[in-house]
Amino acid sequence: MKLLQELFAQGFLSESKMNDMEKQVENTGKTEEDIILEKNIVSEEVLFNLKSKVYGISLKKIDAEQISSDVLELIPEEASINYKMSAISKNENSIQIGMVYPEDISAQNALRFLANQENFTFQVYLITPTNLDKILKQRKNISIETRKALEELGDEDGEILGAIGGKPSSEVIAEDAPIKKMVTVILRHAIEGKASDIHIEPGREKLIVRFRLNGILYPSLSLPLKVHPAVVARIKILSGLKIDENRVPQDGRFSQPINNKDIDFRVSTFPTLYGEKVELRVLDSTTGLKSFEELGLTGRSLEVVKDAIKKPYGMILFTGPTGSGKTTTQYAILRILNQESVNIVTVEDPIEYSIAGVNQSQVKPEIGYTFAQGLRQILRQDPNIIMVGEIRDEETANLTVNAALTGHIVLSTLHTNSSVGVVPRLIDMGVRPFLIPSTLRVVISQRLIRTLCPKCKIKIKPADKIKNYILERVKSMPAIAKNEIKIEEPLTIYSAKGCDACGFMGYSGRAGLFEVLSMTDELAELIQNNPLEGLIFKAAQKQGMLTMEQEGIIKVLKGQTTIEEITRATEEKG
Repeated sequence: MKLLQELFAQGFLSESKMNDMEKQVENTGKTEEDIILEKNIVSEEVLFNLKSKVYGISLKKIDAEQISSDVLELIPEEASINYKMSAISKNENSIQIGMVYPEDISAQNALRFLANQENFTFQVYLITPTNLDKILKQRKNISIETRKALEELGDEDGEILGAIGGKPSSEVIAEDAPIKKMVTVILRHAIEGKASDIHIEPGREKLIVRFRLNGILYPSLSLPLKVHPAVVARIKILSGLKIDENRVPQDGRFSQPINNKDIDFRVSTFPTLYGEKVELRVLDSTTGLKSFEELGLTGRSLEVVKDAIKKPYGMILFTGPTGSGKTTTQYAILRILNQESVNIVTVEDPIEYSIAGVNQSQVKPEIGYTFAQGLRQILRQDPNIIMVGEIRDEETANLTVNAALTGHIVLSTLHTNSSVGVVPRLIDMGVRPFLIPSTLRVVISQRLIRTLCPKCKIKIKPADKIKNYILERVKSMPAIAKNEIKIEEPLTIYSAKGCDACGFMGYSGRAGLFEVLSMTDELAELIQNNPLEGLIFKAAQKQGMLTMEQEGIIKVLKGQTTIEEITRATEEKG
């Protein structure tokens, strides 16, 4: 317990505190360093400077990006993770090894064994856990891993080798280990980076891979264009698509084990000028199926939705553009409604997540299996709860209303700009106005916004223009919403800064902005007599409905997001 004793000697710890922490080390199996850093006794930098003096080992701070892949591979990855060590540089005489726990006997023995096996001499330096984490991340850098796969595949230009007497087919190359590795690396980095989509796009000279993170597309990798046919063929093989068909779009899906989890990918190919573009939607059920609170649904909006799903029948409709999170919200409701005593049947396009206990069906318009056709068949399956992917036409609209009238809970989506626009839209689609109040329970309109990284967001005083913008929106809010927020002088909000945890983006994750319309007697009367969108909006605000912009202001004042995100999302709304 040298470090704890040294901290006691230097006055950082009382004797009783030191004894307590020594017991924690003995009972939990954690290291001294773990306990000290957890208790915030000193910073990591101070602790490891102290450790360097106690053990007489030089402390090194390493720029992970400056370590070559050849050096990183001198110590096997598994050994680096298990023994908290990594090669950090080499010269003609020896290899420099960075270790978090150079005093650990098992780590010393492992290093000696590797040195004997590979016939090298070594020099040990102390590094911090944070520094090691950066080194391990660099080792998994997507550019390094794909470059290694390219080198295995051919020469520096990505020239595909291995053909005898002619060029091998894309299908044959797609089954080669390097291409399999390259595709797996792309998929794994998307998962580890929490990407929602992967775009593989051929250009004039390069194959570009982009990831969508928190709703924004970022370039991630550039590959030689020559590997494009093999990469596309590999993805087609995984998803059961026709390899020799590149003139028309195709859709498929596959499951791949990544980091000990089975992840589903929805695949779409699309012919472009320079070849087939591939889009993969990441469908990780562990992150895709969320609670209402995780979605960002709070306050009155949350209570209205909870009340609606307790009703034995009626429609719950969702509106918003593609990519606004409608399906995720629907699945959150389905997860609550999914009980052994009920029969849930869905007809979707496409099926995003597989849910145990729910009977899910995929529409196939090319063979005449549409939403309307699927809904007619569902009603013969004795359902309690029905989910229809989208109301696209008059037939589906009337079938949905009739299903709600006959004692079913029905979830579906409709394309309108706001929740109050749903009523006029249903009427335009041929639904008789007097049927709407008795069937429609709630309408949820939504958009997605990025949320601030909790580790690096900073408090700021807004400019006068932004301050006035906030105060004007607060003034127009329903009274029930004003009670949720406190405005103090001087007014402060939060801004994105950027750190290691969020990849220096300043944002970490996404949440919904919601506009929730609930059916009331006043609204029912309006719909039957004068269903104008403006009048419906005024009545909805009177009953406490927040617009997406107003709810966004509340999230800004609570430090969850920024004014820029709210402006972007609400401008898209229009």
